[in-house]
Amino acid sequence: MTQKIKYLIMAALLIGGAVVVPAYGPVSAMQSAGALTENADAASIIGRYQLGSGDQIKVTVYGEEDLSGEFEIDGTGTISLPLIGSVTIGGQILTDAQSLIAEQLSDGFLINPRVSIEVLNYRPFYILGEVNSPGSYPYVSGMTVLNAIALASGFTYRASENKIEVTRRIEGEEQKIRIKLTEAVLPGDILRVPERLF
Repeated sequence: MTQKIKYLIMAALLIGGAVVVPAYGPVSAMQSAGALTENADAASIIGRYQLGSGDQIKVTVYGEEDLSGEFEIDGTGTISLPLIGSVTIGGQILTDAQSLIAEQLSDGFLINPRVSIEVLNYRPFYILGEVNSPGSYPYVSGMTVLNAIALASGFTYRASENKIEVTRRIEGEEQKIRIKLTEAVLPGDILRVPERLF
């Protein structure tokens, strides 16, 4: 894959497009339509997204600028906030994390605090195995497995393209599942492209 194509892919991803670009060969109309459907599902998945280590978030306590700010969730799933100190929000969805912080602030500090959390930067995803540039990559909303393969400079000639596996934390437990090229990648995913047998 040429540098020019890689730059075009990165540009498309950074402006929020769900462009599906193959490592090589054309993409069928069915694949493109499938990617759009999968990405619509990805939006609802992100709505139930569980916060975790490496996520950078913005916590806003309305009317209390001194209590608001940007934080990175540490390896234990914790952030340190003014007044209330350490709060463990790793593994929680946004609405639950907001409620937890508001509850702790209302315990002797504020009356009916209103708290909002926004994810500024999602934790990276990883791609391993039979790709030309394995490693960690920054997550971009709307990304598919095919986009991830393209970022990793495409498949090697030994890749088993139809047997890609993802390790993903679901409801607090790591699970390994088979994933299609048009399916959504989520923050923290570990994609593994196996070697074909022959």
